[in-house]
Amino acid sequence: MKLTRGMLVTILHNMEGNPYVSGKCKFQDVQNTQEYYYNAIKWASSNKIVSGYNNGKFGPDDNITREQVAVILWKYSKYKGKFRVVKTDFSKFTDSAKISEYAKNGMNWALGVEVMHGSGGKLNPQGTAS
Repeated sequence: MKLTRGMLVTILHNMEGNPYVSGKCKFQDVQNTQEYYYNAIKWASSNKIVSGYNNGKFGPDDNITREQVAVILWKYSKYKGKFRVVKTDFSKFTDSAKISEYAKNGMNWALGVEVMHGSGGKLNPQGTAS
């Protein structure tokens, strides 16, 4: 099953015991308080685990890309106080130039702590996660 952005954030929120955050969600497309991901996205946003897209939306039902997973988990590691500095050699991956600028630090971290691995000499940063 393809993983969505809302699903990943909900998993992390559940792992934290579903902490409550007051106020409204800042994303234009996450305003329905009845959606399963509403509180999770509000929590993740308030804790700087997610920042959404440049257009003010979060895209909770969008399939999540591998580089988005890396960035969210990197930010979550900071939230948990588990972040550590690592250095990854991207040159061994033939598609490393396809990593979006915003995702380079997250991909570096995810590969360096072995949360993510390449396959067949590729990272497939724009590929979806399941």
